Amino acid sequence: MRKFNVTGQCMPNQDYMVDISNKISQIMVMVERGDYFTINRARQYGKTTTLWRLDDELVRQGYTVAHISFEGIGDTPFENEKKFCKSLLRQITGELKSRKIKGAAAWEKCSAKTFEELDVFLNVACKDKKIVLMIDETDKTSNNLVFLRFIGMLRNKYLLRKNGKVFTFQSVILCGVYDIKNLKVKLIKSGQYQLQDGEKRINSPWNIAADFEVDMSFSTTEIAGMLNEYEKDHKTGMDIETISEEIRVYTNGYPYLVSRLCKTIDEKLNKDWTLNGLQQAIKLILIEQSTLFDDLIKNIEADDELNSLLKENILNGERIPYNADNYAIRTGLIFGIFLHKGESAAIHNRIFEIRLYNYYISQKAAERREIPKGFASDVIENGKFNMPLAIKKFMAHYYELYNKSKANFLEGECRLLFLTYIRPLINGNGFYHIESETRDSRRMDVIIDFGSEQFIIELKIWKGEQKHEKAHEQLIEYLNSKNKSEGYLLTFDFRKKKAKKPSAKWVRKSKKKFLDCLCI
Repeated sequence: MRKFNVTGQCMPNQDYMVDISNKISQIMVMVERGDYFTINRARQYGKTTTLWRLDDELVRQGYTVAHISFEGIGDTPFENEKKFCKSLLRQITGELKSRKIKGAAAWEKCSAKTFEELDVFLNVACKDKKIVLMIDETDKTSNNLVFLRFIGMLRNKYLLRKNGKVFTFQSVILCGVYDIKNLKVKLIKSGQYQLQDGEKRINSPWNIAADFEVDMSFSTTEIAGMLNEYEKDHKTGMDIETISEEIRVYTNGYPYLVSRLCKTIDEKLNKDWTLNGLQQAIKLILIEQSTLFDDLIKNIEADDELNSLLKENILNGERIPYNADNYAIRTGLIFGIFLHKGESAAIHNRIFEIRLYNYYISQKAAERREIPKGFASDVIENGKFNMPLAIKKFMAHYYELYNKSKANFLEGECRLLFLTYIRPLINGNGFYHIESETRDSRRMDVIIDFGSEQFIIELKIWKGEQKHEKAHEQLIEYLNSKNKSEGYLLTFDFRKKKAKKPSAKWVRKSKKKFLDCLCI
């Protein structure tokens, strides 16, 4: 029986898989054109599985494939040209011999010790042959400068091959987290490259590479196709369309997260393929330790610029204008933390956003006085969450601690205080996320999912009656965009002359109902 796989290469006869044949077809067009390119995506984004599926298709269409990897070969091959050439030739020879390619003997006899000698050999070995070189795990190179010289040699051959006197690989495909065009980022981090005063760029020997624009995320339709295969075997009666859409909403198609959710429901939640089961699966993976989440936090903690940018976005609600030359944005894109969305750089998916919020909440709680935690038993009855009561209790705790404070919090700080209070109340049955933007590109604040219910809470700072009325209009628009009839407006008042007590009253406007709360 097939299973959902979240480690290593997926195999069609062993694992439930998204059908990526359309993606493979797009890559095949690039190979047929003779493109050289990099498949660079974040960790656990399906790169290796894609390479092996591409490998199968290339062989089926008559190409000779030399599919090698830099993983597990140690540091020695990257010490100098001689050792690199020896390792490269050994790996390619092994590949060709295992595939029973007639020309394997020539590769085995080659004794090239420099890139110049390797260049001469490739003129003979690649003549009148459609050989595709695929190198996986290019990030494993321990000395990228040696590797860059090798890439430079391939670049020169690529440029000269059009005259018919120089022969080389039909296509070269590099696979890793870092695009070779952006390798400076890794060189700087590893200490192998030091920026000079005023320097922002490093020339790339891979500037002949074609842009790789194949969308490797999983669409709702692709997720549904995989679940259809699962349903044929297990007959759970799930609403495939609804579950597929909801998985896409929370993962944005990040391959590992899609498979992780499915695997969790299948193996840990007794095949509960309902929206409630999906929420339970999200809750479980949000608290688990995994390589993906470990890398997420590790990459943030290792980069002050990226960390600072994320804090502005996560804690203070600051939108990040997209700038391809911004080091922190580019780093976030490389690691899959950001995605390019219109004119902004946005957090890739809701699960990442919640995980990052939890991370920053835990940091902030250690830095300052924390609002006392409420008790879930006070606000949960018969599986229903009493949001009006939870907000009123929060307001009472806030008043008790901060009424005499002169603190002038940013909206993000207010949001953080509220989430610090609400998080333990919903843990176990729900979770929150911050809606990154609505259809009119304005910020929506906290959305809490609890069981089958969803609560929308807009947080504001008091800036006068006119602004407050505008906040009413914005909340109504937000509710319309989410097809909801009820919401909550929580306003923090820092005026010197403010109300003596917090207040909360229900307001009805434009066929909507919302609790208008003033927190002092």
